[in-house]
Order: sequence, then structure tokens, then C-alpha cells
Amino acid sequence: MLDFEATCERNKQIKPQEIIEFPCLKVNSETFLTESIFHQCVQPQIHNQLSTFCTELTGIIQGMVDGQPYLEETMQSFDRWMRAEHLLDEPGKAIFVTCGDWDLNVMLPNQCQYFNIIRPEYMKTWVNIKRSFSDATGIWPKGIVEMLRYFKIPHEGRLHSGIDDCKNIVEVLKALAEQKGYVFQANGHCP
Repeated sequence: MLDFEATCERNKQIKPQEIIEFPCLKVNSETFLTESIFHQCVQPQIHNQLSTFCTELTGIIQGMVDGQPYLEETMQSFDRWMRAEHLLDEPGKAIFVTCGDWDLNVMLPNQCQYFNIIRPEYMKTWVNIKRSFSDATGIWPKGIVEMLRYFKIPHEGRLHSGIDDCKNIVEVLKALAEQKGYVFQANGHCP
């Protein structure tokens, strides 16, 4: 499960938008238990003062990103974690699950391009849980809360907290597999 949070302004598109929370859960596809967690706050380089709106939305305050690694160093730490967890040992053994295509189709590619960071091949294919939910139910969801409601699962934590969103996505993933018999496959790709 992967769910970035990024710099933002109310009613304004900022460029470049920068990742400020980089959470990822390693989840066992048979038990749906979280086996390992990568969670890092990231210091933005251009918009280095978080807006009040960003803090209200994500719960991330300035002190949480100040002094943290920039994205390039965070990506290096993430790659080491992926390797230590043996997630890159066999092609196709692991795949990211996101709530929408924004994280890996828009946010990461744009920021990597802006800062001239090489995006790993393994971050170019994913499962968009919204698309999987729609395939299984015939309903296109607006977000995590709607999918949880469908399965009568209470939302835990704070909405737009990347780590909490990841944990809630796990619950949707589990419900789709156990209640709908859904078999997941890659449905998102960015060259």
C-alpha cells in the first residue's frame, strides 16, 4: 500500500507539488497482515513552508518535515527497504496498491522529472484500488471512505494522513478479496 501526501494550497495548483509524506506498507497477500512499514516525512525543497491548508488537510506540521531527507535521499532509503524486504527478488512478486492513479502516475513522475531523479522501474506499475473496486462492484468510488462504507468498515485514523490511508486501503483490499472473491492484477502503468 502506498499513499503519498504532498504540498498543497487551498484552491491553487502549485508547481512543483512535492511529496511530504512517503508511507508504504508491505502486506501479505494471503493473510492481509502488515509485515513491514516504510514511513518517512520528506522535506520539500521549493515550497518549503507548508501552507495552513496543507497542515489542516494532512495533519503534517512544519516541524515534521524540517530537517528530514529530501525526496532523492528518501527514494534511496525506500529502495534499500524494498531490497531488505525481498520485494525486488522476483519480478511480479510484489506490486503497489494505491487509491487512484495520482501517486504513481502523476505525483512521483512529475517530482522525479522536476528534480532529475531516476524513477525506479518497479514504481511504474500498480493496482488502483478504485478501479478494482469498480470492477468488483460496478460502482466507481470517490475515495477510501466510500469504499469502506460499502463494506460497512469504519474509517480508522485521519483522512489524508498517508499512513492512515494506507491502513484503510488494506481493509478495502481484504474485503474485496474475501467478500467479493476479487483477484487483483495490475491496472495502472506509467512509462
